[in-house]
Amino acid sequence: MDSGRRQALRHFSLLGLLGLATRADAAPARRIVVVGDSLSAEYGLARGQGWVALLGAKLAAEKPGWKALNASISGDTTAGGRARLPALLAASPRPAIVVIALGGNDMLRGLPLEASRANLVAMVEAAQQAGAKVVLVGMQVPPNFGARYVGAFTAMYAELARSHRCALVPFLLEGVADRPDADDWFQADRIHPIARAHPIMLGNVWAVLKPLL
Repeated sequence: MDSGRRQALRHFSLLGLLGLATRADAAPARRIVVVGDSLSAEYGLARGQGWVALLGAKLAAEKPGWKALNASISGDTTAGGRARLPALLAASPRPAIVVIALGGNDMLRGLPLEASRANLVAMVEAAQQAGAKVVLVGMQVPPNFGARYVGAFTAMYAELARSHRCALVPFLLEGVADRPDADDWFQADRIHPIARAHPIMLGNVWAVLKPLL
């Protein structure tokens, strides 16, 4: 083979490798969709201060092949999340992980626990059937709701995570709501955490989410 032909082959080989590299670089990031309520929707915070926004920044720094989409809506219930989820699962690119952080408003509105459980089951199963991994984020009930309801509500998340083999964050507000000075970590409504609480909330989720990435 003459030198001219060898040079031409090397040239085309390099072009092929560059093309492969370009296609790899252009591959869309894998998506994490967070379906939550006001605790995840930056209620009362400046944009970028909430735990989901902090998750996005952490992914960009540590896991650049991943991105977070915040599909949380203030006031949302498990029924609302269930209704919205099919469109989120059908979006392109389809989510690789779905984080379900709902139930607090069901509790505050006194909705039947059986309905909340059924909605969460439907969401988990729909996400899994779409090929996504699921992270279920638990909430806890103030003791004034009564010991029976408190126990049943808290157990609901653990039971669902166990029966459907999905990852569980036991309590989104761990390290915030259970602090001796908890009042100093919440907004005036004593429901929504202030900005400095959100890195702690992210830490609770990240400990469970990271092994799935």
